[in-house]
Amino acid sequence: MFVDSHCHINFPELVDQLPAVLDAMAANKVTHALCISVNLPELPSVLKLAIEHEHIYATVGVHPDAEDTPEPSVDDLVALAARPKVVAIGETGLDYYRLTGDLEWQRERFRTHIRAAHACGKPLVIHTRSAGDDTIAIMREERAGEAGGVMHCFTESWEMAQGAMDLGFHISFSGIVTFKNAAALKEVAAKVPLERMLIETDAPYLAPVPFRGKTNQPAYVRYVAEEIARLRGLPVETIASATSANFFRLFDMSDRAH
Repeated sequence: MFVDSHCHINFPELVDQLPAVLDAMAANKVTHALCISVNLPELPSVLKLAIEHEHIYATVGVHPDAEDTPEPSVDDLVALAARPKVVAIGETGLDYYRLTGDLEWQRERFRTHIRAAHACGKPLVIHTRSAGDDTIAIMREERAGEAGGVMHCFTESWEMAQGAMDLGFHISFSGIVTFKNAAALKEVAAKVPLERMLIETDAPYLAPVPFRGKTNQPAYVRYVAEEIARLRGLPVETIASATSANFFRLFDMSDRAH
């Protein structure tokens, strides 16, 4: 019924209790999850989870916050994207919130990921924080719209959502949309067309209300869907159906949607 389009269940907070995490997914009707790569050294743990569990999928990429880590080339990413169960390139993008100084290396890494997505024909999972203008500019310059993808854990303005959707991207909402102080984001979630929307947890981070401040897990993605349904005056089943269909279509897994 629900799909968690972005989580990190290979992180210590969750992998050490993986059987319980997977049981909770099943109990909450979360049928699939996409485990996201943040660097190359930890990529084997992501790929292992995807191989061992039919309903878990993987991405390949290096997070923009990962400063002291092996830098991937286009060829590296393309080769890794050919591994079983890898459905996307990322997470990649720009983050000017945590890092300062000359961040040209971050922009070049982003360009490398977009070029790899073109080369392997897989969509992008994009992270952006305090870098909206540069993110959209690079997406346009590198023709990211031809690869497609998703703006994950979206917290930006409606104008940026429109800019991303104009490039063919989906907008994904996390538990932040349930927070009382997220009024502007709630407005965006009420306006994004259902056919361009995904939902996620970003677990183990950003647990939704009523679990805010606790360790997040894929089972909690249902609370994201419930809040969006409330905002839009729709049954939660409508949000679940639309976002799940979008997930399988975007990541070219329509034959596996069961």
